[in-house]
Amino acid sequence: MDKGLLYISDSTVFEAQKRARRLTQKLNTIDRSDFEGIAAIIKELLGKGEDVFINPPFYCDYGDRIEIGKGSFINYNCTILDTGRVRIGENAQIAPNVSIYTAGHPVHPATRNTHYEYGVDITIGDNVWIGGNSVICPGVTIGDNCVIGAGSVVTKDIPAWSVAAGNPCRVIRRITEADREVYYRNIPADPDALDHMHRIWEEAGDPRKYPTAP
Repeated sequence: MDKGLLYISDSTVFEAQKRARRLTQKLNTIDRSDFEGIAAIIKELLGKGEDVFINPPFYCDYGDRIEIGKGSFINYNCTILDTGRVRIGENAQIAPNVSIYTAGHPVHPATRNTHYEYGVDITIGDNVWIGGNSVICPGVTIGDNCVIGAGSVVTKDIPAWSVAAGNPCRVIRRITEADREVYYRNIPADPDALDHMHRIWEEAGDPRKYPTAP
């Protein structure tokens, strides 16, 4: 499993899954207003995760095979099948009902019925927004600064700075500097908000968090 090869689940795999199920059950039944308690469970489940927040319910197979960068947020009812490694960058925003599947099974039923399975790593870059009800399939890489439209099924890599959507998900257009000062359907930000954003960009001086489009 660690090498991305075919494997059959054994007692070691089941013990790792038991740990994740105990922790996700704890996460999914905690008082939803206990933000500190939720953050502590997330850190225990992932083994790391600075300034990461997940809105329960949340489901995964292992937890410690998921890496989530600083400042990232996962909304309600996310499922991550982390047989392979899942790497999510900094400042990612994942909307409700997103499913991230590294796990797979052979196509031929004779092979599949031997109980062999596999996992292929998924990578999601920095500053990526994944719309609600999207599915990310095994082996996919989504580049930095992308937006994935709601309801997409991502079966192939998406290059950085792309708006992509559909089933299968395809690049619709590039993100440019013209997008910086608009929001929903090219509606421009109001002057007060725009002035505040400019102050944030100038004071932060962090090109990863507030990058310039190519």
